[in-house]
Amino acid sequence: MNGRAAISADVRTTCPYCGVGCGVRANVIAGERQRVAIKGDTAHPANRGALCSKGTALAETLGLEGRLLEPMIDQQTVSWDQALNCVATGFGRLIEQHGPESVAFYVSGQLLTEDYYVANKLMKGFIGTANIDTNSRLCMASAVAAHKRAFGEDLVPLSYEDLELADLIVLVGSNTAWCHPVLYQRIIKAKEQRPSMRIVVIDPRFTPTCGSADLHLPVRAGTDVWLYNGLLAWLLQQGLADRQFVDAHTSGLEAAQLVVENTAGDVEAVAKRCGLEPAAVLQFYEWFGRTPKTITAFSQGVNQSSCGTDKANSIINVHLLTGRIGQPGMGPFSITGQPNAMGGREVGGLANTLAAHMDLENPVHRQRVQKFWQSPRIAERPGLKAVELFEAVHAGHVKGLWIMGSNPVVSMPDADRVREALRRCELLVVSDCMADTDTTRLAQVRLPASAWGEKSGTVTNSDRHISRQRAFLAAPGAARPDWWIVCQVARHMGFGQGFAFRGPADIFAEHAALSGTHNEGERVFNLSGLAHLSTEEYENLEPLPWPVREDTPAGTARLFAGGRFAFSDGRGRFVPTRPRAPSHERDEEYPLVLNTGRIRDQWHTMTRSGQSASLSAHLPEPFVDLHPQDALSFGLRGGELVRVATRWGQMVGRLRTSGELRRGAIFVPMHWNSRFASDARVGALVNPVVDPHSGEPEFKHTPARVEPFVVAWHGFALTRGILNVNAVSWWARAQGQEFQRYELAGRQVPGDWSAVTRKMLGVTAPDADWIDYSDPLGGVYRGAWLKRDRVEALLFVSPRADLPSRAWLAELFAKEQLTNRDRAYLLSGQPAHPEADAGSTVCSCFGVGRKVIERAIAGGCRDTQQLGARLKAGTNCGSCIPELRALLMQGQ
Repeated sequence: MNGRAAISADVRTTCPYCGVGCGVRANVIAGERQRVAIKGDTAHPANRGALCSKGTALAETLGLEGRLLEPMIDQQTVSWDQALNCVATGFGRLIEQHGPESVAFYVSGQLLTEDYYVANKLMKGFIGTANIDTNSRLCMASAVAAHKRAFGEDLVPLSYEDLELADLIVLVGSNTAWCHPVLYQRIIKAKEQRPSMRIVVIDPRFTPTCGSADLHLPVRAGTDVWLYNGLLAWLLQQGLADRQFVDAHTSGLEAAQLVVENTAGDVEAVAKRCGLEPAAVLQFYEWFGRTPKTITAFSQGVNQSSCGTDKANSIINVHLLTGRIGQPGMGPFSITGQPNAMGGREVGGLANTLAAHMDLENPVHRQRVQKFWQSPRIAERPGLKAVELFEAVHAGHVKGLWIMGSNPVVSMPDADRVREALRRCELLVVSDCMADTDTTRLAQVRLPASAWGEKSGTVTNSDRHISRQRAFLAAPGAARPDWWIVCQVARHMGFGQGFAFRGPADIFAEHAALSGTHNEGERVFNLSGLAHLSTEEYENLEPLPWPVREDTPAGTARLFAGGRFAFSDGRGRFVPTRPRAPSHERDEEYPLVLNTGRIRDQWHTMTRSGQSASLSAHLPEPFVDLHPQDALSFGLRGGELVRVATRWGQMVGRLRTSGELRRGAIFVPMHWNSRFASDARVGALVNPVVDPHSGEPEFKHTPARVEPFVVAWHGFALTRGILNVNAVSWWARAQGQEFQRYELAGRQVPGDWSAVTRKMLGVTAPDADWIDYSDPLGGVYRGAWLKRDRVEALLFVSPRADLPSRAWLAELFAKEQLTNRDRAYLLSGQPAHPEADAGSTVCSCFGVGRKVIERAIAGGCRDTQQLGARLKAGTNCGSCIPELRALLMQGQ
């Protein structure tokens, strides 16, 4: 942060991570070492001052290390004018030679709404193709398709406040405790105030979210539709349908009922198909049937499936049947993954949509948008969705691609094929704030984009609240906002008249005005009440939920209150959802099912969160989670390295047997990329099959196998510099406080560990202060490099994976000078007094280690409240509370 120019000392903005959309206060504190203090915004309705571990650590990600600060063409720094000309002429040449369909944009839920708007306008209205899709396709497209089929428009009907009003909350395919911690804590606090509130978690894994559940249904992966069709059938059999609501406000029940009657069976049949106990299924059905104020909140476990749209519609069907929608404390609730996935949906950022919730395949809508934009053309058919887009690049049909704020070489399914596609791409442009990602490495043109804290605009969170994201730091180097970059390329392509925006306020005003065009109740999405905001009013805009019309200036918290939906007849639609098995089932060659997802403290592909030492301390290396009995049957041991392989790729990680999984399942986190691990891009393993309605890929069900990754030695290194990893077979890197942490393994044992270690650590001076210990017979080596009695680097090696704790050794890097005692104990890896070792991090918000917690439990702490009072652990975002409870159980 030192040396960054501040725009404002104290700014209200929003968090750039998940779809909760938490308000943040950023306070730039001047001084010799300028820093930014981050805290939650108590006035924001999403979080009321709370922040999760990722939001709390935002200040750690504001440094300039690794930033892309200048435009580059073929690895050479160029001026903005040169870069813009290169992009504009390159795309123009391809369009002239091969037509508009030969180019495409791949954008991101990390963009602000204003960025999204101009990118969509340029591609669909001026270039004239709908080949613009977004990485949001990977997380919420199935929910969008389900909403449109059931409601007539992509509409989330609830507010976060409804979660506190509900008497039953069903969390489906959502590890809310880790992926949306602030919402989870709102639910838990509501339950503490009203113990009669019940929580049901439907998830193949026993995740941390299950720790507070009244009922966990570990449903067999891919069987959600069977479970919810069974619920629909049971509700009908028990006479629990709201016939008055169904008759007055819906249509299509007969068709949906026919499918259910032919496929669902009774409770025992459903339970058998889903791999559940019949009593547990019946309990869930009875709670749902007898509890009017019920919310079903669903996330990626539903959406990321080859039948994700049907899963979502099967959930919506039971809410329509019982009339549990549009009223306080009830309804289906899609919890969005990214901070502005919904903002992208508003402006038509998906390849099959138009701006302002208009229909791309409706010629009247196309004419309206083209007239409003005064554009020379308009896309006439849906463009390529994410998976088919990269396949078209691979095949050479798409020859020019601009990727904005995304890292598809890591995040896409069948990611090795995506990487090969980008290598083949005739013109690959990447705009990003980071210089070195798996994707930017392949770009001919790199454009430096502003990062969080430097850009200004709006985002829309999961309950439709539009919030301002405001800049508090000046953009470094030549970095520019994404909207500016897009508009400049448009001008260089000759489309200046349509992109003469002075700033994000102008873009937002046009976006809002378009939403009100020909919209006298035709579309629910409507921001016409904000179309005439002055720049000052835009700058001071408070969070509010759309629709925002002239008659509803404060927004609309809840939709469908009167039972009217967005179809022309006002009726909601039941959608027949016929259960079907995943496209690829496990077999003898691939006997397990791979499930991917997030962990608590990292975000997407770690380009931002990986810079934070706090966030990297909890789970510092890629892992593979497996049921203990499966590990035993495959000859694997916890703590060892294993290889996971599928028909599409392979990766290596550390084996865990957490007990969270049912037999036959594997879980691997999605985050690690080639900057942080040698072989851990799990996207390369994922089945690229997609949902036929939404185009969303199947991230939760890929047949896989797991096998030992045999090595001769294990090790770790802590270093202030960068480790030379050429001599190792596997490595993973994590950011520490003033050092880098490397986990290492190799297949060949060097003849001279001292020489190899010095080379790896970059020790060149023969008289360097080097201390080491070697046991050749035992295969143990430990070396440390000191500079003026300050630890510079160290490396520990053993034939076994159970090396000493890194926690105490890591703390030595904060010392300006080691004591004689520190130096004496350094190579043992253990302090003279055991209490000096905090252990591996459990609470990232306050940096509380496992051993500290275990000592507090031994000293008399009996519950999480007492641990919080003594150590502060669990008192911020609460994400670590399930782990605290597990430690308390072990200590009893």
